[in-house]
Amino acid sequence: MTRPPKLLVFDSGLGGLTVFAEIVKLRPSADYLYCADDAGFPYGSWKEPELVQRVMDLMERLIAEHAPDIVVIACNTASTIVLPHLRVHWPALPFVGTVPAIKPAAERTTSKMISVLGTQGTVARDYTQNLIAQFAAHCSVTLVGSKRLASLAESYMHGESVRDVDIAAEIAPCFKEEGGRRTDAVALACTHYPLLVDEFKRLAPWPVEWIDPAPAIARRADQLLVERFGADAPGGQPVSRSIIFTSGARPPAPLAATLARYGLALTAVAPTA
Repeated sequence: MTRPPKLLVFDSGLGGLTVFAEIVKLRPSADYLYCADDAGFPYGSWKEPELVQRVMDLMERLIAEHAPDIVVIACNTASTIVLPHLRVHWPALPFVGTVPAIKPAAERTTSKMISVLGTQGTVARDYTQNLIAQFAAHCSVTLVGSKRLASLAESYMHGESVRDVDIAAEIAPCFKEEGGRRTDAVALACTHYPLLVDEFKRLAPWPVEWIDPAPAIARRADQLLVERFGADAPGGQPVSRSIIFTSGARPPAPLAATLARYGLALTAVAPTA
C-alpha cells in the first residue's frame, strides 16, 4: 500500500503512552489515534463481564469511525480479559495486546528472584500464573498487586504533586532478600508504571532492572505493519497524532503540555461513551 498505516492505541488512561512512544520510534510516519478511556478508569474496579461489554462497545464505535489498520491494546487488564473477544469479533483486524514481562524478567535475573508489579486484578489472574509456570518456574516470584500506582501515574501526567512516600510504599513489597540473594528484576505489569520508572529507580532500596514491556509490544506491532505496508521510510514525517478522551473532558494545561511532548493533539471533546 502507498498510504501510511493507521494505528489505534487504546488504554484505560495515559499508561498506553509508554507503548505509543515506543511504536512511534519504529514507525514515525504512521497515522495515530490514541484513545484514553478516562471515563472508565480504572479498569481494575470493573467486573469482567461489564468491562468486556464496555471495551467492545467503545471499540465498535472507534473502528467504525476511524477504520484503523491495526489496534494496540496498551493495557494489561483489557488485554487479558477482552482481547479474545475482540479477535473473534474482528477476525480480519490485527490486535496487539499487552502481557506482563515475566519471560524477560526470568531470562535476565541472576539471583533467580523476580517480582511482578501490576494491578491487583492482573497479579491475581490465572493468565499471570500460567506465564510464571511457563517461563519462570526456576525463579522465586513475588506478585505485588498495587492499589494506587496507576492513579499516581495519572496524577503525575496531569502535573499534580505525587509524594515520594506514596510511591515508595507501593513498590516496597517488590524487594525481597533470602539466603544471601535478593530481588534483581521487576516486571512492570501495567503500562502506567513506566511513567514513574525514574521515581522507582530513585526510591528503590537497591538497584534492580525495571522491565518495561512497551518495546516488545512496539516491535510486534511494527512486525505486523511491515507484513502489510512494508518498512517505514527513513526520515518519514508524521501524518497525524491525535488523542480522544472518552469523558469528553478537555485536558488541563499541564496535561495538554505533556501530550504535546508526545506530539498528540486533542481531536475530539465529545464523549465517545
